[in-house]
Amino acid sequence: MSSSAIVFRSPRQLAVETLATQAAREGDIEVDVAYSGISTGTERLLWDGSMPAFPGMGYPLVPGYETVGRVARVHGQSPLQVGDTVFVPGSQCFEGVHNLFGGAGSRLVVPHSRVVRVEETLGDKACLLALAATAYHSVALGGTREPATPPSLIIGHGIMGRLLARLTVAAGLPAPTVWDTSAARREGGQGYSVIHPDEDDRRDYAAIYDVSGDASILDRVIPRLRPGGEVVLAGFYKEHISFAYAPAFMREAQIRVAAEWKRADLLAVTELVHSGVLSLDGLITHTQTPGRAHDAYEVAFGDPECLKMVLDWRH
Repeated sequence: MSSSAIVFRSPRQLAVETLATQAAREGDIEVDVAYSGISTGTERLLWDGSMPAFPGMGYPLVPGYETVGRVARVHGQSPLQVGDTVFVPGSQCFEGVHNLFGGAGSRLVVPHSRVVRVEETLGDKACLLALAATAYHSVALGGTREPATPPSLIIGHGIMGRLLARLTVAAGLPAPTVWDTSAARREGGQGYSVIHPDEDDRRDYAAIYDVSGDASILDRVIPRLRPGGEVVLAGFYKEHISFAYAPAFMREAQIRVAAEWKRADLLAVTELVHSGVLSLDGLITHTQTPGRAHDAYEVAFGDPECLKMVLDWRH
């Protein structure tokens, strides 16, 4: 079998190519892709060539781990049926390229245990489940230990900041404050306030979550902590992170790194979305066809008004 796919040949060089896919095995499903999202975290670093050394990473590479499609074929026993709509967090099915992510293709072969059934009515919004799971994991920690202190301050009102704030409000917790320096990004708060950092004089935050990816953020936010407070690094940072020791020492500050989501996080946010507790409305701002993929990536990473770019594979 073959499939059309986005291929990063080298930094800033991509093409839509027809690639051979691995033969399906017992327990695999074939998925006809409807939508795939463009990540402004890891995919941005792959796009511009600044991604740190990472196992399985290299060029040429098929990006994408935010894919939604319909089950076209089931191999062996599976709880899924042909016609089910599923979220696919990437694949490893393409021949001749790196498959670290592997979700940006027209047809994927994946183990059925890797995907999650979603409601068809979600449409392209189901692409956001990986980001929602990442935000959820930063607090819930994949169910591996007691949940962390939820955010009282969030740095950045991009899509991750919005999801994290929405999850906090949906949980019935005190609404966090969100910082963003962009006037355009300060719009769209739902049950929480978004302000410029210069407008905030608080210095007693219990937990500050950074989703901006700014490697210099610690020196700005540690002085805003209460004694014993925590800073959670929930973005992706391509530069070395350092901080002045004295302010952290005075507050006995804790610094934690939030890693990638686990399946428990994905299942939890899927249930929150299906039950109507968590809304994904208003977060996808741009859509493009795979044939215009180069333009789509440029907009996704260069237009400050683009919260989320989705590729529509249906045509």
